[in-house]
Amino acid sequence: MTILTPPNKTRHSWRQQPASVRDAIPPLEPGDRLTRAEFERRYAAMPHVKKAELIEGVVHMPSPVRYDHGKPHAMIMGWLAVYTAAVPTVEFADNATVRLDADNEFQPDALLRRKSEHGGQSRISDDGYVEGAPELVVEIALSSVSYDLYDKLPVYRRTGVQEYLVWQIQDQQLDWFYLDEGRYVQLFADENGLIHSRVFPGLCLNAPALLAHDLAAVLHTAQTAVARYSAKND
Repeated sequence: MTILTPPNKTRHSWRQQPASVRDAIPPLEPGDRLTRAEFERRYAAMPHVKKAELIEGVVHMPSPVRYDHGKPHAMIMGWLAVYTAAVPTVEFADNATVRLDADNEFQPDALLRRKSEHGGQSRISDDGYVEGAPELVVEIALSSVSYDLYDKLPVYRRTGVQEYLVWQIQDQQLDWFYLDEGRYVQLFADENGLIHSRVFPGLCLNAPALLAHDLAAVLHTAQTAVARYSAKND
């Protein structure tokens, strides 16, 4: 099967295909079993589709995003923005495509990665996508709890995502896992309700404030924690 991509030297998205080529390509359908190359080929031909994922070789196409997903998503991005602004060795992204392995290509709600030149385990491909496992992935689970916690979790673990945070909106629950000798272990809050990353020093989440949608408290805690870390390392 020919992959419709330009040479590696050209930064050009596989989403950009001529109309005559798109018309000849079968559409993506939920439940399709495809190679990653075929998944990308069909996804490229459907620019109106904003999110599709390949999980263990099976196509998943989430429903349109509702406000009760979009609001917590925005809070997570604000939290990660505070940390990224203070730590120049990291980058974060919103719904970026991640090529994890030959059978899995996800678009996590958020990710935080250490830059490649600073020892990060993922890289940005020549066509502008994340390849390999980011250090931290965050998923907002509203209608997607089953595959965020059961289908995606073992893939993230197997491919080496160091920390995985799932915010279950309807259950008002945060599950933060860290990778320990090949298995995910729950990362619990301290007596003040704060969860501290084991991978990113100074990254702290005020869990009660997040669950209460108290953005001001979430950002204040994040700013205080990363400032304290930075002061110790100046």
